[in-house]
Amino acid sequence: MNFTRFALPFTLATGMAFTASAQLIDTQAEYAVIMDYETQDILFSKKGEEPMIPASMTKIMTAHVVYDAIENGEISLDDTLPVSERAWREGGWATGGSTMGLNIDETPTVENLLRGVIILSGNDACIVLAEGLSGTETAFAGRMTDLAQDMGLESASFKNASGLYAEDHVISAADLARLARMEIDKFPQYYNFYSEKEMTWNGITQGNRNPLLYSMEGADGLKTGHLEVSGYGLTASAVRDGKRRILVINGLDSSQARADEAERLMRLAFTAFDTKTVEPGAEPLANVPVWNGEAREVGVKLEAPIRVAAHKRAFDDAVTEIVYDGPIAAPITAGDVVASLSITLEGKDEPILAPLVATDNVGKLGFMGRAIEGLSLKLSGPSADAS
Repeated sequence: MNFTRFALPFTLATGMAFTASAQLIDTQAEYAVIMDYETQDILFSKKGEEPMIPASMTKIMTAHVVYDAIENGEISLDDTLPVSERAWREGGWATGGSTMGLNIDETPTVENLLRGVIILSGNDACIVLAEGLSGTETAFAGRMTDLAQDMGLESASFKNASGLYAEDHVISAADLARLARMEIDKFPQYYNFYSEKEMTWNGITQGNRNPLLYSMEGADGLKTGHLEVSGYGLTASAVRDGKRRILVINGLDSSQARADEAERLMRLAFTAFDTKTVEPGAEPLANVPVWNGEAREVGVKLEAPIRVAAHKRAFDDAVTEIVYDGPIAAPITAGDVVASLSITLEGKDEPILAPLVATDNVGKLGFMGRAIEGLSLKLSGPSADAS
């Protein structure tokens, strides 16, 4: 069976000119990913698929498990949960870490605790939610991991609900971006928690640590993270002109570096990248050969419009090809998927593939026609350039 490709006179060019020395973006962050929300395309990646220590960015998954439990009727926003001594001791003010400032035997609502997790990054609030849903934080961490794996986040392995350091507590930047997208897409009714800039509990007001909420219009989430061993990180999202981008960075050496790099990369996410729609069109993109058919060729076109997101420079040099196993055997019915459109773009590890369908019906040859076709093939012999 042959696997055949040929180039098409097909362009996704933006009309923008780039010099030969133009470079794709880079970052001082150790790990980085930019994702287009609509297409789910990874626009930029630096060690994006490598497992890393997420620190408090873990709390996005903590919240996701709670949202899932709410939707399943296991718990509600109005339910109250008791603050255990362990939650107070290991997540309270005395630890010097991020805290909501809960007191032993308080009974905050699930909504209070979720806001404490998201806005204040409260380690104590994470423990209370974990114990309330699963009995122990260890059991809850197992639930986090199981759900993440079920969601296709293959790099995810959680050992606690807060993101405090634990061996093998990891997730990749790309999977954090995917998780953030799922959070926005599946639970929009709770997403506004991420954009709240401050919260007061027990008379103490603390601010949201996400720097983009203060510096960039359209930024509306999600979560910072920091440990000595992991550096400073951020999972963020913003909307501009109806387009949403998701950014994950980690491994920066200060909160200021995180703020500066987050703003720079998020601005580039909108200015350096674009999305294009490729429409099926009225005419076939090309014709592909048919075997044992009443016609020797059949036209192909896109089955449906596709959205392509990439660096603007990449569109100018896009390589488009039709890929098929061929020749395609008759009979063929108009609308059958018979090939794929392959779009190769600089900066993407894999080509974008979209199904192509036949534009016409092609009947199968009768016995005599097939015999003549077979004889013709034998007489023609192998092509001169066959390998």
